[in-house]
Amino acid sequence: MANYFSTNLKKIREEKGLSQNKLGNMVGVNQTTIARWENKEIAPSIDNVEELANALNIPLPDLLGKDLRFDNATLVDVDFDTIQIPVLGTIKAGIAIEAQQDILEYIDIPKSWLKGGKSFYGLKISGDSMFPKYNEKDIVIFEHTEDYTIANNKDCAIMVNGYDATFKNVTINDNGITLVPLNLNNSDGYKPTFYSKDKIESLPVKIIGIAREKRTRL
Repeated sequence: MANYFSTNLKKIREEKGLSQNKLGNMVGVNQTTIARWENKEIAPSIDNVEELANALNIPLPDLLGKDLRFDNATLVDVDFDTIQIPVLGTIKAGIAIEAQQDILEYIDIPKSWLKGGKSFYGLKISGDSMFPKYNEKDIVIFEHTEDYTIANNKDCAIMVNGYDATFKNVTINDNGITLVPLNLNNSDGYKPTFYSKDKIESLPVKIIGIAREKRTRL
C-alpha cells in the first residue's frame, strides 16, 4: 500500500499541474513533507491522506491504490506497517481457518487491524451471486468471527451443510437466519434462503467471517 500511495500521489499531483510546494500549501504542510511522502521516507496520517484526496479532488482509494473500501468497513490509520494474510480459493468444513490449505496467494493488510486479537483471511470470489457489489475474481478480506450478533445485515462468509463456504448478505431475526444474494435480477435462480433456528443447529449454519474490504484487480 505504501508503494501505491507514494507513486499515486506523485502521478496525480503532476497530472493536476501542481508543484510540491503548491500542494503542500493546499493541505497545510511544507514542500519537504510532500517530497518525503513521494519518496517513501515517511508515511502520512489518515487525516493527511483525506486532506490530499480533497485537495486533489479525487476519491480516497485513488491515493491508496487498488483497495476499495465499502459499507462494512471502517477507515483505519495508514501506518504502512503490514502483515500478510492468505487468500483462499475455498474454505473446507471442519477445518479451522488458520489450517486451511487451499491458499492461492498472500496479500498485505495493516498490522493495526489485528488489535484486540482480531484475525483476517481473504477469499477470491467465484460466481456472480453477489454482483454488482462484488465481481468474479475480486478478493474480499474477511474478519474471522463466529458471532451472529454482529453479522446482521452484513456480507458474510457462511458454512452451510458442512460444505464449502458461501458468501451472502445475512439477515437475522428471532425466527432464524436468511442468506440473501445481491444478484436477484438473474437467470440463474439466485434467491434468498431461510434457515430456522432448528436448521441452524442441525445442519449447521455457521458464520465464519464478515467482509471488511474488497480488492479489485484491473
